[in-house]
Amino acid sequence: MEKTTLLGWYQQMVLIRRFEQRSAELYQQGKIGGFLHLYIGQEAVAVGTINARQEGDHVITAYRDHGHALTVGSDPGAVMAEMLGKATGVSRGKGGSMHLVNIEQHFWGGYAVVGGHLPLAAGIALAEQYRETDNVVLCYFGDGSTNIGYFHESLNLASVWKLPVLWIAENNQYGMGTTIDRASAVPNMVKKASAYGMKGKSVDGMNVMEVYKATQAALKAIRGGKGPQFLEMMTYRYEGHSMGDPLRYRTKDEVEKWREDDPIGILERHLLSEGLAKRNELEAIDQSVEQEVEDAVRFAEESKLPDPEELFSNIYVEA
Repeated sequence: MEKTTLLGWYQQMVLIRRFEQRSAELYQQGKIGGFLHLYIGQEAVAVGTINARQEGDHVITAYRDHGHALTVGSDPGAVMAEMLGKATGVSRGKGGSMHLVNIEQHFWGGYAVVGGHLPLAAGIALAEQYRETDNVVLCYFGDGSTNIGYFHESLNLASVWKLPVLWIAENNQYGMGTTIDRASAVPNMVKKASAYGMKGKSVDGMNVMEVYKATQAALKAIRGGKGPQFLEMMTYRYEGHSMGDPLRYRTKDEVEKWREDDPIGILERHLLSEGLAKRNELEAIDQSVEQEVEDAVRFAEESKLPDPEELFSNIYVEA
């Protein structure tokens, strides 16, 4: 892969990481309200998959959505403003952390109901099938979503109708505070996909290059008329399920073991070992991202809150 491409991915992952870290700080300061689900540790999944899509493809995910919003190209300032509930946010300050959106980039959110967006992904794919396009829907969900009705109904119809959907399970090992092997009779997500006659693959979700290759192949298969595909991204979230999570259900050694294969570190080591980048180039990207995030925070803090009248806007579709 070209140096420019890999450096771009490095920049995107560092941006997500630093954005998340600042979000956590702002939450602790009381500037971000509601729930906050951090994506730290899972950056390679969003970056590797979204960069494999083509123009026209759709992206839809659950409430751990900041990384996806930034990777599709959303302005960090507008995303941060949404986190702070400001009128300049991507959802005009009325959605917050769990309801980010970017219509221009076909990014449809950010959904708070566990698994509730899977039928919507199938519906978007059905619309594209009716239009006879080759656009695909990239639908992300956590391992905890695979034991509910939405999951099974959506995968079943996707296979029956050969809908252009790429199902992406971000298996970060936990559904809230419960390990997957304690909550699921079939902890291997790929086996669940096979129950619906769907080709699936387990991928190292900490390696952005492996994620990209697997996604590229799956999208090619879908566009080639082979029906929906399923990717299980083996990843890990370093922080709790949300900011209120005391993290009493896992050990420090477990977290440190996963940190040894940090997604940003894996790409950094590849760039340096292959002579594709020098240390000072990566440090320059780090500094640029740091400034970009601070500019985003400043923009968000200086933006105004939504007017009270906004409570009554966007309730009904205007003719």
